[in-house]
Amino acid sequence: MTNMTLSIPEPLFEKMKAMREMRWSEIARQAFENKIKETDFEESLLKKSKITAQDIEEISGKIKREVAKDLG
Repeated sequence: MTNMTLSIPEPLFEKMKAMREMRWSEIARQAFENKIKETDFEESLLKKSKITAQDIEEISGKIKREVAKDLG
């Protein structure tokens, strides 16, 4: 198995140290696996989609304009 080094903000690390019973390596490994599964699923959906990047940009622009109207 390969080892990995992570940078963690000090306040988070202090909280993690207080929870000695937690297996942080296992929690991180599961989080990585879940993110990969989620990304693979999203990519499989996109492969089947007929929507283009241009369509997405147009829809995004419309949403942003409507939100700006509602907030303005």
